[in-house]
Amino acid sequence: MTTTLRPAAAEQRTEHGGRSRPYEVCVNSRPVGGIQLATDDRFGTRVGRIVRLHIDEADRHRGRGTVAALAAEEVLRGWGCSRAELSVPAAAGPALGLATALGYAERGRGMAKALTTAPDLPAGSAVRPIGAAEYPAWEATAQEGYVQSLVERGMGRAEARAKAEADNAAALPDGPDTAHTALRFLAHDGVDVGALWVRLRDPERQGGFVFDVEVDPAHRGRGHGRTLMLVAERECLAAGVDRIALNVFADNTPALRLYESLGYEATDIHFYKPLL
Repeated sequence: MTTTLRPAAAEQRTEHGGRSRPYEVCVNSRPVGGIQLATDDRFGTRVGRIVRLHIDEADRHRGRGTVAALAAEEVLRGWGCSRAELSVPAAAGPALGLATALGYAERGRGMAKALTTAPDLPAGSAVRPIGAAEYPAWEATAQEGYVQSLVERGMGRAEARAKAEADNAAALPDGPDTAHTALRFLAHDGVDVGALWVRLRDPERQGGFVFDVEVDPAHRGRGHGRTLMLVAERECLAAGVDRIALNVFADNTPALRLYESLGYEATDIHFYKPLL
């Protein structure tokens, strides 16, 4: 039997060169599932994404998904992509196993936590809003960190900088006065030690979302990252939000351990694979 992909609709294009198309997964021309492919809007046309892969229950456990994923990679190569990405729910054991078997490596994970009671902050901690006068310096620092993370994922520095500037402008259209957003400095014993950016009501997710937590290098290793996360929880609860989420890179072991110790649980695992 031969498993192939058959276009299910016309290819969609964006003004920036992005592509997207659904396919039927077929065995000897018989549809047994579907797959959606797209270039990744976040990282440009060189990165492709398996957005969705579904095999009908009656045809599972026969290698259809494996062949479909490999065929999808060939389509992405034809689109000029040099990397493929996909995201899998953390509870989807078979799909996680398939991604690993196909050579995908974990890039990062989404994590979330239900909130109930506002936690107390350690003695000596003080929180204040990032004001208009302080905002430009904070934004420059946060943006540079974002640029570096994009560069480390294979994006050119000029392209990464342009994306960071566009994304920050979209996420913070009114700077420190942006609605449903908390920008906070943390001080300890009167000295600024870190900053926090949390969206209190995120339209793409249920609840709040932590965009950035940064501890000054001179003050790391003293628990201030944990305190900033407690601040994020307090800000969400004060806004009537009872759930908070975040993303963490797979190689950021200290952050991952911190979030796990605070009760965050994985919701999605994000994978990548070079397309050689």
